[in-house]
Amino acid sequence: MRVGVDVSPLVQTRAGTARHVNGLLGALAGRGIEVMPVSFGGTGRAATVARDTWWYYRALPRSARGLDVLHCTTFRGPLRAPVPFAVTLHDLGLVRHPELFPRWHRHSGRAGIVRVAHAADRVLAVSEFTKREAVELLGVPEERVTVIGNAVDPIFSPDGRAADGDYVLAVGTLEPRKNLRRIAEAADRVGAELRVVGARGWGGVDSAGWLGEVSDGELAALYRGARVVAFPSLYEGFGIPVLEAMASGTPVVTSFGGATEEVASGAAVLVDPLDVAAIAAGIEDASARRDELRAGGLERAKAYSWSGVADAVETVWRELA
Repeated sequence: MRVGVDVSPLVQTRAGTARHVNGLLGALAGRGIEVMPVSFGGTGRAATVARDTWWYYRALPRSARGLDVLHCTTFRGPLRAPVPFAVTLHDLGLVRHPELFPRWHRHSGRAGIVRVAHAADRVLAVSEFTKREAVELLGVPEERVTVIGNAVDPIFSPDGRAADGDYVLAVGTLEPRKNLRRIAEAADRVGAELRVVGARGWGGVDSAGWLGEVSDGELAALYRGARVVAFPSLYEGFGIPVLEAMASGTPVVTSFGGATEEVASGAAVLVDPLDVAAIAAGIEDASARRDELRAGGLERAKAYSWSGVADAVETVWRELA
C-alpha cells in the first residue's frame, strides 16, 4: 500500500500538529506501508499563501496519482482527489472562535475547512469533543468521523533531570486562546513564578516568564520540576501539553467542559478558564493533591501511545484503499 502523507506541519511549527505528524510517522515505520511524505514550501508568508491557496487544491491532487490513499494531516486538503483521502481535524477553533485567529487564517481557513471535510472520504478527529464539533459546526455525518487521538513521546516521563525553582509552567504558542494573561495573574496570586514555553504567535500576546521554544529534553525537565502545569486554554481540540505533563508526573490544572477535560479524565484539576480566582485556586488545589494527581496522571497517560494511533490510522487507510 502506497500512502501520501502531508508533512507540511513539520515546516510550519513544532507545536501539536507537528508532534502528531512526527509521532504517527515514527510509529508507522517498519509496517510494510510505503509512506510518501508530501509537502510544499517553507515557513515564509509567500510559501504559506501559495501552499494554502494553490498547492492543496491543485498540485497536491496531481501528486497523489498512483497512490492508494492520501492523508492530509490538518484540516487543509483538496476538494477533489484521484484517490481516496482522509483529513485530520485537530480542532475547530477557526469556526467556533474565529476572533482568536489572525485575519489570514480566518479567511483562508474557514473558507476551506467545511468543503475539505465534506470532500474527504474519512474525517479523523483527535478527540470525541472534536468529533462533536465536526458534526455540529461542519455538518459532517457522524458515521464518517473516526476518533483517533494523540499520544506522548517517551522523553516525557517522571525519570530524568528536573528544573530548579518554585514555578508554574504554561506550554503553548503565544496566542489569545492560550489564556496566558489570566494564567500569569493566577500564578501571581499564589506567589509562584510563571515560566512559559512556546513559539511567538499572534494577537499581540506576550507573557512574563516567556522562555521561547526549547528542546524536548529541556521541556521534559521543566515539566518534572514544575509545581503545577497550568493549561486553562479557552479552546482546544486535544491538548497535548496536558498529556505530556501527566506523563511527566506533574499535576495539571486545565479547563472544564472541553477536550482537555476528556484527555485528563479525572486526573487533573478542572477550572473555569475565564475566572482568574478559579485558576489560582486550582493551582493551590493541584499543589496540595500532588501525589494523588501524579499517580492518576501517570496511569491516564498510559492509555495513549503512538503505536495505538498508528494502528488506528492504518486500519482507516486499509478500509479506504
